[in-house]
Amino acid sequence: HVQLVESGGGLVHAGCSLRLSCTASVLTFSSYPMGWFRQPPGNYREFAAVISGSGRTTSYADSVKGRFTISRDNAKNTVYLQMNSLKPKDTAVYYCAATKYGGVPTNLAGYNYWGQGTQVTVSS
Repeated sequence: HVQLVESGGGLVHAGCSLRLSCTASVLTFSSYPMGWFRQPPGNYREFAAVISGSGRTTSYADSVKGRFTISRDNAKNTVYLQMNSLKPKDTAVYYCAATKYGGVPTNLAGYNYWGQGTQVTVSS
């Protein structure tokens, strides 16, 4: 079983940056592609970014492309989401997720494990 713990959320003004972290309790972290999803208030959870186990492959939702960067440090069992030029519409609970199936899935069903989420609020 993989446990995921997110951190780094908070309240920021539009145009500012935040970096989210997600640490996994698993021995073979590099075997797990990792994703970031977000759930805006009153909306469904949606894909934001994904990174392969090696870190060589990434993919982003169009809504965050060019502003968000996903990365990972396999020695620290941690995946990051650097969020720049934040907008009020980025306000959401952000979740990290892990999949044991490989690839770089962009849908919720592709993931087996989820963190508890961290709140990001962007004020205008």
